Amino acid sequence: MIFLCAPSAAWAWGCEGHQVIALLAERNLTPHALVTVKQILHDAPIDSSLSRYCKDGGDDAMADASTWADDIRTLRPETAPWHYIDILPGAADQELAKFCAPPGSCVTQAIAAQIAILRAPGADARQKGDALRFLIHFVGDLHQPLHATTNNDQGGNCVPVAYFDALPKLKNPETESYAPNLHGVWDVNILAGIMAGKTAEQFASELDQTFRPEIVHWKRTGANVNEWAWESYQIAATIAYGKLPTTIPVETPQPIKSCAEDNHVASRMLKLNERLEQPYQDIAAPVIQQQIAKAGARLALLLNQLWP
Repeated sequence: MIFLCAPSAAWAWGCEGHQVIALLAERNLTPHALVTVKQILHDAPIDSSLSRYCKDGGDDAMADASTWADDIRTLRPETAPWHYIDILPGAADQELAKFCAPPGSCVTQAIAAQIAILRAPGADARQKGDALRFLIHFVGDLHQPLHATTNNDQGGNCVPVAYFDALPKLKNPETESYAPNLHGVWDVNILAGIMAGKTAEQFASELDQTFRPEIVHWKRTGANVNEWAWESYQIAATIAYGKLPTTIPVETPQPIKSCAEDNHVASRMLKLNERLEQPYQDIAAPVIQQQIAKAGARLALLLNQLWP
């Protein structure tokens, strides 16, 4: 239950989830890509004075790098929109580009930008180190379904839920933020139940074995970031929202900066009395496992293409 108190706004997969994705990718890198990744991270280490939310990054450089992009937002607030793409309910595939305006303001374009920096012959060590850390993190973010949609609710952050016996409590009266909420449950709570005390290394190894045939396939398919975003969006629509006990009405689209906006969206969602218990957990858990495995395999695919 301690995970219920963790901040959830755009913290996809929490600490362990991002670390698992990095460790799983590392297991699937070519020898050249592995050496290059380690060298880039070594040549431009994380500033030791930076406050880290995930205190135990471990000894693995990729795993430690995987959560840096969340920490750096306090110093680089312009990077905040790079973590998600707000595809609206009912959107068509060909409409994806319009959810990324202005340029560089969503996760798909941010991933492309980091790859371009890593390919650029003139990029210095610091630029490459930051780009690699962003890339490791953003591929993970893209595979969290609630980072690929919004219903005027900040990807489910403004949907208070009861998670088993934990009832939603108001955490910030000004912004009308509640915990647990739908986004936080997908970020941390369900995954914590799946991992059941395993370390990130243990869980990465387990996923690598469980999904070995699929990982081989995912690594061989093309790297189409827009398709990955659309896939996450569809999972959000059909599973994350679609399997809720109480159907959430589609809001008239409008930008919001807090859960107090759109006529107090969180307070209105609270009245739906969403209760997420074992049936929802049983549906969501295998989806989350597969998305994390996909993220690790596809991160490896991108890095292997950079450094065959």
